[in-house]
Amino acid sequence: MEKINIKKVTLSDIKDLQKIGKQTFFETFSESNTEENMKKYLEEGFSVDKLTEELTNAYSEFYFALDNQEVIGYLKLNVGESQTEEQHHESLEIERIYVLQDYHGKKIGQILYEKALQIALERKSEYVWLGVWEENPRAISFYKKNGFIEFDKHIFVLGDDEQTDIMMKKML
Repeated sequence: MEKINIKKVTLSDIKDLQKIGKQTFFETFSESNTEENMKKYLEEGFSVDKLTEELTNAYSEFYFALDNQEVIGYLKLNVGESQTEEQHHESLEIERIYVLQDYHGKKIGQILYEKALQIALERKSEYVWLGVWEENPRAISFYKKNGFIEFDKHIFVLGDDEQTDIMMKKML
């Protein structure tokens, strides 16, 4: 593995974003969800229309983690009105950090997280927050290790299944 590069995602990267988005979501959650719910979410959540809308939104940003030129993970950040839950105006949401399974344990998630933190500090955000599925202990411990604390819960709907996300935040 070479040095990991972080690159801001643009509209011209939409196919790569769609591919990494679908693959990492499937790898992370397919065992815990029905095939129908996964299929529906992958089609809707990663459609070209939805990704185009997200990529052209001034309050959201995506970043790829690249090993050579291969996309191995990605990050999605939201500020202002794009946050998935109403928060303080000066907060930054990490909506997604996903890494290909083959790269788990290689600190790629940490590199993406540090990019998010750097952006939050540049923006002078008061805190960073995120929602993590209550049945994803690996992610929960990653965020706790990075100084996040639980502060609320919210519902995430996958197909016809309502799931509980733990909301966690870190003051800056």
